[in-house]
Amino acid sequence: MTRPRTTRLRRPLLAGTTIVAALAVTAGLVAAASEPAKAATKPRLSLIAATTSLTLTSWKEDPGVHLDLGTYLTAEGTPLELKVTRKSYKDPVTITQTVYEGGTAKAKKLPGGTVKDFSGLPGFVRITVTDKAGKKVLSRAEDFCPNNASGRVRPDAPATSKYPESCPTNPFTLGSVWGVEKGWAANTYGGSYSEPVQLGAGTYTAKVEIAKKYRDLFGIADKPATVKLTVEERSFEDEPMSRSAAAGEHGGHGAAHDAPTAHAGHGPGHAPTPAQAAAPVTSGAGPTYNVGHGPLTAAPPALPWALKKEQSVRSTRVGDASGQTDGSRRAPALRPLSKRPAGKPSVPDVPKPDLRSLPAYGIVVSDGEQDVPGKDYLAFSANVWNAGPAQLVVDGFRSPGKAKMDAYQYFYDAEGKQVGYTPTGTMEWDPRPGHMHWHFTDFASYRLLKADKKEAVRSGKEAFCLANTDAIDYTVKNANWHPYNTDLATACGEENSISVREVLDVGSGDTYSQDLPGQSFDITGVPNGTYYIQVLANPEKRLKETDLDNNSALRKIVLGGKPGKRTVTVPPHDLVNAG
Repeated sequence: MTRPRTTRLRRPLLAGTTIVAALAVTAGLVAAASEPAKAATKPRLSLIAATTSLTLTSWKEDPGVHLDLGTYLTAEGTPLELKVTRKSYKDPVTITQTVYEGGTAKAKKLPGGTVKDFSGLPGFVRITVTDKAGKKVLSRAEDFCPNNASGRVRPDAPATSKYPESCPTNPFTLGSVWGVEKGWAANTYGGSYSEPVQLGAGTYTAKVEIAKKYRDLFGIADKPATVKLTVEERSFEDEPMSRSAAAGEHGGHGAAHDAPTAHAGHGPGHAPTPAQAAAPVTSGAGPTYNVGHGPLTAAPPALPWALKKEQSVRSTRVGDASGQTDGSRRAPALRPLSKRPAGKPSVPDVPKPDLRSLPAYGIVVSDGEQDVPGKDYLAFSANVWNAGPAQLVVDGFRSPGKAKMDAYQYFYDAEGKQVGYTPTGTMEWDPRPGHMHWHFTDFASYRLLKADKKEAVRSGKEAFCLANTDAIDYTVKNANWHPYNTDLATACGEENSISVREVLDVGSGDTYSQDLPGQSFDITGVPNGTYYIQVLANPEKRLKETDLDNNSALRKIVLGGKPGKRTVTVPPHDLVNAG
């Protein structure tokens, strides 16, 4: 069955509109500088409830309810914009708020310890549930990821939210941007980060209030939201719907939040309806279920941040939402390019990408993809990301009857016009379950190094289908907060493709998890001791970059145990304790 064709990118590679907009902003700031100084302007934030009463279903076969109570944080006047960064893995995570003085954006540093990672504001709201007798039966805190753009609260609000669609969860994230656009609302519910709660059938009252430290920090009024709850018990057997459909009704979270495959890594809110989940994502002026893109005919549902979280690692769950069994990013066919690039290859003096590797994580010992008795494999997850300031764009061209494609890297000027290209290796078709798409063969390689940093084992994984699975640092120059190819939608082609385009956007990285074929070292005959997993970007240096000296990342490990029962110990990497 042929899948529908799709346009590879939804915007110019280095959009000229971005440059024009930047100049316009600069001009505005210069004009503002001549005005008298004004007090800093902050957003007016409010907690609201979409409804005063709500019915939640607890299924007998899967008891528990998700406390998505329809409460939202709204922003007016100016957006709520937060930048979360760390200088290195030796430094703690810090957070600043963007405020405005006379129209000029300024960074206001928030107190140390406000956040510890990039997943959201911890303990932002507290939910208290009482029964009909007034007895408290539940009290819990919820974290808050502002990046879920649940919908507009007034018709003249900006048509789209400029902020990313989720909060990153990769343990080696370096920078993130969070925001609630002015005139928009963000669901305060924590998505699948929140475990379902056990409430018996009956009536309850739920009170949602923002924690005092955040009310004081952001100037939010102390006005809790109250929702009357009715919990009803039902059974799958009594319903004319599938279990998956029932799960979708399970508080709006459930099946959709269990769907694997990023990042990306990598906001809380409502899962798409079954019809939405089945509908293709469109580009350009058409409707889309990726919130924040395209004109809206109605306030869209929030993009589930749990889905993004699990997208950042391509899991091997059987029967996932994509129809694949092990995290394959099978893509729609790309419209064939008419011919190979015209003219002579050239490498112009324009911005280029900067590929960098993250330390390996998710490191485990297994008996391999085929469960081979007596064999020991060291499996791991790895990510190579693009620090910019330009996208990495690689096109593959296939001569009729040939098994491989010739790969070319493309270059663009500030207006997004193609100004050059150069050969950069090959692409090959990978038929293995979990892949089944075209891999670029010169993107990265993995090596297991001895304690003296000399190579002990090289991984069989040497080729990649590029996708923006994880938001690694959205604070770098030219970072694209809305990358297009973020997992299964990536265009890595079909077996009969004549050409493909693979793109890695600025600020994003491509994670391959330890579940995928080839993502491991055979350590059956490797002695116990200290080693380093090396993730090496652009190993043959065929890709043109701004910097070739930052392509390697090492992660220390210690192997132990006996053959067939090997163990691995993974010390923290500076302040990051993610094995």
